[in-house]
Amino acid sequence: MNTVATPVRESIRLKHSLAWLVLLAPLFFLSYGWSNQWAASRGVTESIVFAWEWVIPFLPWTILPYWSIDLMYGFSFLACRGPREVNHHGLRLLTAQLISVSCFILFPLRFSGEKPETTGIFGTFFDLLAGFDLPYNQAPSLHISLLVIIWWALVRRASPEMRWVWHSWAVLVAVSVLTTWQHHFIDVPTGLLVGFLCLWLWPDRVDSPLLIRKGARRSHPQLALSYLLGAVICTLIAMLGGWALLAMWPAAALTLVAINYAWAGAAGFQKQDGQQAVAVRWLLAPYRLGAWINSRLWTRQQPAANQITDKVWLGRIPTASELSRGGFDALVDLTAEFDSPRTATQRYSVPMLDLTVPDVNTLKQAADTLETAHQNGARILVCCALGYSRSALTVAAWLLLSGRADSVNNAIRMIKAGRPQVVFKETHRQVLKALILKAPNHDPT
Repeated sequence: MNTVATPVRESIRLKHSLAWLVLLAPLFFLSYGWSNQWAASRGVTESIVFAWEWVIPFLPWTILPYWSIDLMYGFSFLACRGPREVNHHGLRLLTAQLISVSCFILFPLRFSGEKPETTGIFGTFFDLLAGFDLPYNQAPSLHISLLVIIWWALVRRASPEMRWVWHSWAVLVAVSVLTTWQHHFIDVPTGLLVGFLCLWLWPDRVDSPLLIRKGARRSHPQLALSYLLGAVICTLIAMLGGWALLAMWPAAALTLVAINYAWAGAAGFQKQDGQQAVAVRWLLAPYRLGAWINSRLWTRQQPAANQITDKVWLGRIPTASELSRGGFDALVDLTAEFDSPRTATQRYSVPMLDLTVPDVNTLKQAADTLETAHQNGARILVCCALGYSRSALTVAAWLLLSGRADSVNNAIRMIKAGRPQVVFKETHRQVLKALILKAPNHDPT
């Protein structure tokens, strides 16, 4: 059956690729060219340029890597495996186009410098470019946004050797937007932001975070509003201009976290097999850094982990060195916002949102995961950001379902005896009671 299915699947993939190229190619030239002409007709003169940018040299030969993205664009579809990957790749490219052109119209900018005259083969390529690309359509750089999407398609399954080739060439293409004097610096990070946003919107292994998933708990309005307020503050800071523009990064990160708490849930962090998707790691880097610092500040005067049973320890998300020093051979990670340390011999992950109470099904999944780790591991660390909430609730659920505690109160007492800083609220008690309602041998009090 596989020998028959593979050619059919390949044929479908090629048809999807061709259909996307037929759609995207004319759309690019029409929308990009129109927004360029629109800015020119209005005599746009505004630019965002740092004083230090005068040191960026004009390197005529870099027009070649600049143009090479056209070949990479078509080749990236060949790197996709299966119709789903092709469709998500096409949707990423389309989304980048729509977002960028919208920005070009809402916030039109112009490149402030004049290119030196170039002759020879390099001059020919510059002349071809000038015939289509006027000095507008600046931030975010669509060239950079498309590069991010294409780069990921090419490196995702490439061999280690080819991966480094694509990494190096992508860096060269990215630098070329500056050394050909096509863009100012601010266009590059904003282009990166849009590119990674498109990867997040159309992920590799899961559905889009904006799609509703049956049974998923998505609404945490108070926390969502708190993160959204932080995003607004960062946006206001960015409006001061200059280096304050870089506050757009934490603004975008906090906006995405707000979306996760209001809508997408833990799935919005796109954590699979203990690791977040590359787009999440880059987009949420400011948030992840802040959350990591916060976890260390809250636990700085407390043990990193405390023993609860003979094999189970409860604590904060560890570093690789902390994991090694503790002698843990299994890790059950309940965070959605962090990656699990890769050094654990056995890694288990059930992502949950911080500062929220999981639903009964998610909690049972976490408890069952801990039971699996308990059967396979000799020394197990159950962790979340602080080791005070999600992980403690999971251990309590496991104690109840495994018969090691005969009531909710006893489970909580066992945990507090080992890690006194843990706080169980009434909402935690309620979900534990709901978990054991169908277990007649347990006292749900």
